[in-house]
Amino acid sequence: MNLDNQRLGVLKAMGIDVWVRRGVGEPPAADDEALEPIAALGWDRLQARVSACTKCELHAGRTQTVFGIGDRQARWLVVGEAPGAEEDRRGVPFVGRAGQLLDAMLRSVGLSREQVFIANILKCRPPKNRDPRPEEAASCEPYLERQIELLNPAIILAVGRIAAQNLLKIDTPVGRMRGRLHYYGDHAIPVVVTYHPAYLLRSPGEKRKVWQDLGLAMKTYSQSEVPES
Repeated sequence: MNLDNQRLGVLKAMGIDVWVRRGVGEPPAADDEALEPIAALGWDRLQARVSACTKCELHAGRTQTVFGIGDRQARWLVVGEAPGAEEDRRGVPFVGRAGQLLDAMLRSVGLSREQVFIANILKCRPPKNRDPRPEEAASCEPYLERQIELLNPAIILAVGRIAAQNLLKIDTPVGRMRGRLHYYGDHAIPVVVTYHPAYLLRSPGEKRKVWQDLGLAMKTYSQSEVPES
């Protein structure tokens, strides 16, 4: 049975070290997790860390975090901006009409949602779906970096301005980023930038450009997967 605070105080005043065993089922101290770097976490512990994150003010208004979904051994990574209201409610990225259009985009290159991994720059929904603030993106960045390291994808498809600019650390408009390859991180993972499905719902005339971008992504992926002779 644990000693109470008064008895602990008396023993400590006498210079006696006291070891108190943590009870079975008792949650770990809040700083226990902080001792393990994010860069050392596997998938499950990373997801648990994200679920408990309070690094920025967005945690106060979330229903739940949106960690990401899909094949954790996928060769394709799709990165979007941030959860919306429905994503916040369900804990899944890209649902609703934008998600259906993303699914159609993937099908156009022979992929399903289950064959890729989908994540966002932010893991919590910004109020009223506003753009992420720099400090919010910075707080979430180590989580996405670790997801990319664990996944080690052959190609990254960045959908929308926020995703592309945060991944590539540039402020170039999407229209000038698309149509050519970019590279992410020390491993120079190819990145193809295209328009966000939500934008396409408002501007369906831009869909032709997206199919071109997806063609570039598939060509790049196919070349990366060719076995060495």
